[in-house]
Amino acid sequence: MRLLLDLGNTRLKWWALQEGQRLAEGAIAWSDPVIEGLAAAWAGLPPAEVVFGASVVDREREALVDTQLRQRGSAAVTWVRSPAEACGVRSAYAEPSRLGVDRFLAMVAAHAEGRSPCVLVGAGTALTLDALRGDGRHLGGLIAPGPLLMQQSLLGATVRVRPERPGEVTAMADNTADAVASGCWGACAALVERFVAQVGPALGVEPRLLFGGGDAPLLRELVARPGELFADGVLRGLAVWSGTALPPAAAD
Repeated sequence: MRLLLDLGNTRLKWWALQEGQRLAEGAIAWSDPVIEGLAAAWAGLPPAEVVFGASVVDREREALVDTQLRQRGSAAVTWVRSPAEACGVRSAYAEPSRLGVDRFLAMVAAHAEGRSPCVLVGAGTALTLDALRGDGRHLGGLIAPGPLLMQQSLLGATVRVRPERPGEVTAMADNTADAVASGCWGACAALVERFVAQVGPALGVEPRLLFGGGDAPLLRELVARPGELFADGVLRGLAVWSGTALPPAAAD
């Protein structure tokens, strides 16, 4: 069995693969009891012969997951770090290791599935944007707070902006709660549209717009340009990296 791990800012997601097929999958939030959760999730699986992991969290949490696997008799985790070039994708970063591995692997998945040229939107704790040419060359990208983090930052830096409830996204709000939510989500949508407009000429054609991350469905609705949901880009990229052939994700 081959185990793939995606250690994101909010949660850990995993796929167990057997002969190119998904045997099992799951996710656990870092706010939950992680050790107990992983032990229960992996209890019915055989020890993993090969384990690949992508992480944007601290080394302590990486070590926690690695220890949990070793105690089950699985192989040690091979942590993937962003290279200058791999799997047909070439990083734009002068210091390639500083490009988030989640962003690199999402590009690997998109390129391997024939979705480039494209703009990849990672909508989660952070909002990430990356432009990828059809030949696999990464042109660069942007990082901004995600819509929920943007709202938290605003509320933490102001005294009188104290919504009494979570806001709804609307074109023109008539109350503070909706104004905060709508402004932050709208700012993220506008940044996506601006980025696509700027990088379009460099990509040579109208790029596909791929949305991944927990906030992808709503953000895609707010962006004026057509786009597709691109779920599990990191895990799909890890599958390519580890030499496992999987069918392309269905476009949505």
